[in-house]
Amino acid sequence: MAEKKWEGTTYGNGLMHRWLIRLLRIIDIRVIYVLAYLFAVTPTLTKPGFKHAYRFFHDRFGYSKLRSLWLAYKNHCLFAQAVIDKFAMYAGHHFDIELEGYDHFLELAAKPEGFVQLSSHVGNYEIAGYSLVAETKRFNALVYSGEKEEVMSNRQKLFDHANINMIPIKGDMSHLFEINAALANGETVSIPADRIWGAHKAVRKTFLGREANLPAGPFQVVASRGLDALVVHVMKTGTKRYKIYVTPLQYDKNAPRNRQIDELADGYVRELERIIRQYPTQWYNYFDFWNQK
Repeated sequence: MAEKKWEGTTYGNGLMHRWLIRLLRIIDIRVIYVLAYLFAVTPTLTKPGFKHAYRFFHDRFGYSKLRSLWLAYKNHCLFAQAVIDKFAMYAGHHFDIELEGYDHFLELAAKPEGFVQLSSHVGNYEIAGYSLVAETKRFNALVYSGEKEEVMSNRQKLFDHANINMIPIKGDMSHLFEINAALANGETVSIPADRIWGAHKAVRKTFLGREANLPAGPFQVVASRGLDALVVHVMKTGTKRYKIYVTPLQYDKNAPRNRQIDELADGYVRELERIIRQYPTQWYNYFDFWNQK
């Protein structure tokens, strides 16, 4: 993976976001989807992100040029749906959630020790924040500090009732102290593990047939404390349906630290590959992930 710093915010400004929430309270969500395809997705077809989506299907899956173009367009439409679904929740909508591996989450939530949930930019992970919540264990979500005020405000309104705390990623790295404090207090910390979010140290792994760099930081957090870790993905399966996959990561906690990190990264890549092969059009990394020049 490229040395990609954490960047990017939800499309649009505060006024657009407020109007979208109001519209979602009175208009069928499918109508909003169609409007997004016309006015948000179509202008992106000449942007670099569309090119990277095309190359993802053409180079990593070996699809024809025509099929890759179609899947890249479908991918952008599904990404628009994921963003709209997030605002639909702010507007009071509810989605039908199917859970696979939920027992793994409940088992760790019942323990006094903290644990880590590793996510990726696949599907709609924010939905998990409203679904996988333990009343007795606070959930801490690492988020981009530059996100739009309207998005952060609405997240906070929902999170306040769900025992969820947001930890903004900051340039001074102070978020690392908050992560350590939360884990020391026996809480859950959610960290994306497919983009650089702190130091640039990387773990190099074969991913979908080609070597890529994954950030070492999330795996170091787990190994440094000998914590349990889950990989969580939230995939859209229908207009108002999602399926959450919860998979535990196995590693030798008595092994040397570098080996622990390596085993954690291997397990994460295997699970990420499994999900992407099952839902290839819900991969939302719009940059040169494999450093293909």
